Amino acid sequence: MLNYTTYEHATASEWVTFVHGAGGSSSIWHKQLREFKKHFNVLLLDLRGHGNSKPNLKAAFDERYTFDSITDDIVEVIDHENIEKSHFIGISLGTILIRNLAERHPNRVTSMVMGGATMKLDFRSQLLMRLGIIFKSIVPYIWLYKLFAFIIMPYSNHKESRLLFVREAKKLYQKEFIRWYKLTSEINPLLRLFRAADIKIPTLYIMGGEDYLFLPSIEKVVQKHEMSSLVTIAYCGHVVNVEQPQIFNHLVIQYLNNNRK
Repeated sequence: MLNYTTYEHATASEWVTFVHGAGGSSSIWHKQLREFKKHFNVLLLDLRGHGNSKPNLKAAFDERYTFDSITDDIVEVIDHENIEKSHFIGISLGTILIRNLAERHPNRVTSMVMGGATMKLDFRSQLLMRLGIIFKSIVPYIWLYKLFAFIIMPYSNHKESRLLFVREAKKLYQKEFIRWYKLTSEINPLLRLFRAADIKIPTLYIMGGEDYLFLPSIEKVVQKHEMSSLVTIAYCGHVVNVEQPQIFNHLVIQYLNNNRK
């Protein structure tokens, strides 16, 4: 089972589950934890191979890394904690996992908050992925990760986010990185499905105004999906919860309070 931590509120019944992105860990939510604990029960988890969710001997020989299998890891945790339903908050690739969970288990999701959401890979993103596929087995993965982090978060005000994700990514192993990278082969059909299907679960997208790779596709998705809304934070990049935590926390807590089950 994934490594996870729960923080139970004395009186609140609502749960909020935080899902980090590839190469990160639950530590990326350190600027959210104090505020959210005041209002909700909180679940933080480390995705497989990340943070303290180190692969066991059996997992080390298991090549079955798919979005469905990683989503099942999250469901296993909320089942184990008897969490019937939760709000889910994700960043970057974590938003894909949350949306996949909502697609497969809509009755478990009260609402979704998607920070730095990924709903389409443009030409630049796909070129980046192809270069990674070519070099992933011969170049140290941390070099690739640093390059990806710089392309996605290029400005000086994105530096804290870049350094945080690179620092967390250093805790991965090369083989673990390659397993996660193989997920890119199934990402385009999945994102195409997500863009086409209006799941009708309250969804808040919080995007940085400087998140140039992913913001344009989110603007289009919100126009098509009935229960979706978008807030764009000016002078902010991909990792909105790290760059603008006070704005992020205020907006999200307000949104969750308005969408209590």
